[in-house]
Amino acid sequence: MAPVLSDHELKSIDAYWRAANYLSVGQIYLYDNPLLREPLRKEHVKPRLLGHWGTTPGLNFLYVHLNRVIKKEPQHDLHHWPRTRWTRTCR
Repeated sequence: MAPVLSDHELKSIDAYWRAANYLSVGQIYLYDNPLLREPLRKEHVKPRLLGHWGTTPGLNFLYVHLNRVIKKEPQHDLHHWPRTRWTRTCR
């Protein structure tokens, strides 16, 4: 049985996910110097955090796989939403 993802796809997805997590941590915890181009100092760290780390890896995981599917499949194949009374009245 062939693997679902090639080695290249798997490495690319992993790199994207790790980069997104790294940037997310920088947005949550740091005011400045997110790429750590200089030694980290106390002034770079936010004294009060807005947001938390808990949901970030899961959301990034979802985004990376949705991005993979969107790039791989034709767009019209991604919009199979069940019709409900609400969706019929909002058109």
